[in-house]
Amino acid sequence: MPFVRVRDIEVCYQIEGSGPRLLKIWGTGGDLRRPATDFDRRLADHFTVLAFDQRGMGRSGKPARDYSMADYADDAAALLEVLGWTSAAVLGYSFGGMVAQELALRHPARVERLVLMSTTAGGAGGMSYPMHELAALPDEARVKRFLELADRRRTPQWQEANPALWVTLLGDGLAALRQGDDDPAARDGARRQMEARRHHDTWDRLPQLRMPVSVFAGCHDEIAPPSAQFRLAEGVAGADYREFNGGHLFFVQDAAAAPVILAALAAHAD
Repeated sequence: MPFVRVRDIEVCYQIEGSGPRLLKIWGTGGDLRRPATDFDRRLADHFTVLAFDQRGMGRSGKPARDYSMADYADDAAALLEVLGWTSAAVLGYSFGGMVAQELALRHPARVERLVLMSTTAGGAGGMSYPMHELAALPDEARVKRFLELADRRRTPQWQEANPALWVTLLGDGLAALRQGDDDPAARDGARRQMEARRHHDTWDRLPQLRMPVSVFAGCHDEIAPPSAQFRLAEGVAGADYREFNGGHLFFVQDAAAAPVILAALAAHAD
């Protein structure tokens, strides 16, 4: 995958697919080395998709200083500029949805339309689960708690009734958590991302958003509670809101989600 200089770091990015331009900003610990999902492939079937490792993550730079939400947003805007993308539709998931909000507020001309998934406005608008509190747990306990929060249906009774699936989920989660452990800066980058996330708050600024905005939630999500996601949509004039039958990853759990997301991203496209 190519690298490009963006502000004070080298950013690893990829561009796939064809069609209208789409900037995809992914969640906590996002890493382009992970295998593409069916959802990723569907996006590339309809759009020219730009994805990247955010600062402190994957193969992008991990400067040894504190990061802010403004840093993440300005990185995204600068990446668009360096690659010659004047503007694009923006899809933000989880932490990436927080970054996408900051991007749309700080650089509105770059964002043609905004689709937010499994994310919150923070502050008085409602916070996502304080994921930094899990960082002190041993890896297995941390992944187990995350999986339970990601879908509240994964109760101890469900785990006992679905042992093979639960073991697979735990194994995949541990592999994702430990990816990049050979990089001494990786854990520091993850910690700095969590610290920036703690201070995310766009609530009072949401009325400034003028582009089309859609907010999509999973009804079983306890990381980004649907009530807070609904408030996020309420804070933006004319924003669409819809819930699907899933958790934090509802868009891969509920087959009805992808067509709605694709339609929202394509709306008003040139």
